[in-house]
Amino acid sequence: MPSDMSRIDLEEEDLVEEDPEHVVVHRPTYPTLADVDEGLAEDAEERGLASTIDYNEVQTYPERPTFETKPLPLRYETQCVAFDPCKADPHHPSSMPIYQTATFVQPSIERFGPYDYTRSGNPTRTAVEQLLAGLEGAHAAFSFNTGMAALAAVTRLCNAGDEIICGDDIYGGMHRLLSRIVKRYGIKVHFVDLSDAEAVAAVLTEHTRIVHCESPSNPLMRITDLRRLSAQLKAFSSRIVLSVDSTMMSPYWMQPLRLGADIVVHSATKFLLGHSDTMAGFVCTSSPELSSAIAFVQNAEGTACSPFDCWLILRGLKTLCIRQDRAEENARKVVAFLANHPIVREVYYASYCPPDASGKRLQDQLIHLSQARTGGAVLSFTTGSVRLSRKICDAVHLFKITVSFGSCNSLIEMPCVLSHASIPAEMRSLPEDLLRLSIGIEHYEDLIADLEQAFRAALPGGAPSRKSP
Repeated sequence: MPSDMSRIDLEEEDLVEEDPEHVVVHRPTYPTLADVDEGLAEDAEERGLASTIDYNEVQTYPERPTFETKPLPLRYETQCVAFDPCKADPHHPSSMPIYQTATFVQPSIERFGPYDYTRSGNPTRTAVEQLLAGLEGAHAAFSFNTGMAALAAVTRLCNAGDEIICGDDIYGGMHRLLSRIVKRYGIKVHFVDLSDAEAVAAVLTEHTRIVHCESPSNPLMRITDLRRLSAQLKAFSSRIVLSVDSTMMSPYWMQPLRLGADIVVHSATKFLLGHSDTMAGFVCTSSPELSSAIAFVQNAEGTACSPFDCWLILRGLKTLCIRQDRAEENARKVVAFLANHPIVREVYYASYCPPDASGKRLQDQLIHLSQARTGGAVLSFTTGSVRLSRKICDAVHLFKITVSFGSCNSLIEMPCVLSHASIPAEMRSLPEDLLRLSIGIEHYEDLIADLEQAFRAALPGGAPSRKSP
């Protein structure tokens, strides 16, 4: 969304006046607030957009422009590229400008433009929020400076005495936030298997405010039937908010709001950015009430994403679909390789079900494919030996040992050592030998060759012969 500056009359002859003695540069004339509002409305009408959020009810000032959330008659891949937030900019940039400014000059002490302070709103930030809200099918989207800041903002919906139910296989940072920070404020937290309706029912109370889950979960790729969970919660109480961390999928592969979720959270550091070059997060909301609440928290705590990082996200989103398509294709081939290798004990991947798996694994696979397009690009596996897993990590060349996932390049880690190390061993219920892979966009044959040589290097006598198909 362009700022009020986009409506300034910038005719060159009105800006500079020359005479033999000196040059006079006239300050451009600012539009009135009424002009700005009328211009915004005309833009929305021209593009066939309807206002979906009333920021007059948000306890921030000034009111931010409305979000563009009306579905476009374009395929998803095209929306990521064709999104144009600059139509009203008089200079017609082909890429969204970076409004690298802390403050915005107001037309007068009585009339204000749509932005005043970047903590409260910024045109570059509005643009990326518009785009993600549209891609996620959300009422509104809010960009934060980290994924953890986004998750923390969701917990602010609770008051002392409220309760949160969270999946028991969860990102280590979220577990730390809930178990060591949120509890300080008189909020009770339950960690349960959200795929088990009876386990959820056992901890639901009149004080339950938020149910937070990951599906697939990180790192064991457990699946939660979001439609069933949403129906169960709504039948129990209308005040319960279902929050889904969909970082593992991104809106390209899964859109939880369409499955009954009330809030979707993304660590934009991962797939949305895709280049491991900055940190950011998003909260996508399904209703005006939740939008107002999150907007207030974001402004009050000063956790919004910077203009430059918002621009990086906009750039990354243009290639989201082709990056994820390639990564998912690679992941399926790596899973097939691992499933047939004798060094591997167990493979965890959202759309993979071993031939000899129990009914639960098969059921999870069917549920996942009913609510997501693919199995994703993250997987994990065990070797039966912590020592062997550590040697594999140290022996790879293409895979980089690092936390996080969703980058262009492939990554490897041991969750119990890195991403989930903050969870006490007795609480995390993870195999100590678990390895997690984030598959990138390299050629899959090179990735498989790298794993193959790492397996050989990890076994002093060389790798045993391959399993028969």
